[in-house]
Amino acid sequence: MNGIIREMNEQEAAKGFSKQAAGFDEYDDGNTILHYKRERVRSHVLRYLGTSAHILELNAGTGRDAVYFARQGHYIHATDLAEGMLKVLGQKVEKEGLTDRITQERCSFTSLEQLKEKGPYDLVFSNFAGLNCTDELHKVLRSLVDLVKPGGKITLVLLPKFCLWESLLLFRGKFRTASRRWFSRKGVKSHVEGHYFRCWYYPPSFVTGALKDEFELLGLEGLCTLVPPSYIEHFAERHTPLYNALRRREDRWKDKWPWKYIGDYYIITLQKKG
Repeated sequence: MNGIIREMNEQEAAKGFSKQAAGFDEYDDGNTILHYKRERVRSHVLRYLGTSAHILELNAGTGRDAVYFARQGHYIHATDLAEGMLKVLGQKVEKEGLTDRITQERCSFTSLEQLKEKGPYDLVFSNFAGLNCTDELHKVLRSLVDLVKPGGKITLVLLPKFCLWESLLLFRGKFRTASRRWFSRKGVKSHVEGHYFRCWYYPPSFVTGALKDEFELLGLEGLCTLVPPSYIEHFAERHTPLYNALRRREDRWKDKWPWKYIGDYYIITLQKKG
């Protein structure tokens, strides 16, 4: 993908998410599986985070995670390219009285050399696959190296190239959806609020390979391996006993083979050497 098309792809994604910002939290609040996903990600992060950490968040959205970590005593510099998301984030920070703990900056994760607040940080964090909206993930990962302190961490939540739940859609005749991650070298068309852009899928080995000289793997978990993806709406409410059983098993097997590789997402944490 050439530079002009790449920039257009990024701008279209930002426009779509800006439009979605106003109703984003309301949708989040009403989705049981989304709550489960956030709990899992936050628990994973806190396992590796010290006290009063300085966090750089990429794709901060409306600031749900930024507010959560600020309430835990950490300091967050929240970045996003979507102006609508940053507007909601700023209102939330003011309302919550967290202006001393959360700052914000409009910046693309593909242009972190332009970041005004370069840290270095104790943690660089990106949740729920914002980084899948680029075919330049290797470049993005390399740009994080100097933003992290020695001994600091990177935690990313990404979409892998294989998802068990999506693959099972083959049995319902939905071949296109079931196989979309398998043939995604040129990106898969996605859309939000009428804006179309492309997404790419990356296995954990892509992340560890890009950072192998400076970072070592600390933790890897599959997310929504047995629990269905959150876009299968009302599953938890309609099938509560089954949902609870799947959740218990996923919590037990999340970091075991093959489950850590076949979820809708994976959570990966690396630590900088030295």
